[in-house]
Amino acid sequence: MGKIFCIMGKSSSGKDTLYQRLLQREDLHLERIVSYTTRPIRAGETDGLEYHFCSCAERDRLLAAGRVIEIRSYHTCHGQWDYFTVEDEGLDPEHRDYLIIGTLESYEKIRDHFTSRRVVPIYIEVEDGLRLQRALSREMRQKEPKYEEMCRRFLADAADFSKERLREAGVTKIFYNRRIEETEDEIASFIMEQTGRKKV
Repeated sequence: MGKIFCIMGKSSSGKDTLYQRLLQREDLHLERIVSYTTRPIRAGETDGLEYHFCSCAERDRLLAAGRVIEIRSYHTCHGQWDYFTVEDEGLDPEHRDYLIIGTLESYEKIRDHFTSRRVVPIYIEVEDGLRLQRALSREMRQKEPKYEEMCRRFLADAADFSKERLREAGVTKIFYNRRIEETEDEIASFIMEQTGRKKV
């Protein structure tokens, strides 16, 4: 039976970098599930890599077709942005292992859709001061920085990923991202343990 590993954490916790590094590891044999979003693409992002960037009309078409597993809407400082997971053709969690980036809410819905035996949470934690520094540095590199939205997202994370919410969702395994290489190895070992693979 395949597994779906859902990597999540507060903004600027390093989950995007870890996601890419884990996918590149040949010893894990992970395939990607790329989420969809209606938010604008950021500098340095590639359509189909971090997200499938789509229009509201495309979102509505996928919803009407019954292919959306879960959807989250955020009322940002720049309008409503939707993030959602689609059951794409070729998705085969019965025989393959996958990695997806999500939120606590999306993890719960994906878990309920595919069952808790198949969906495994990977939660990344970083000290708040360091996260804020990273978020500001990333936003400053954008062509049109959205500092107000950055602050809104940073504050919203405190509620979205509170200890109570994590406990309610059954997320008990936490990976502290102090050094990216060490965190990657820790998560890789955890994934191997969950899939029954042996470390080479």
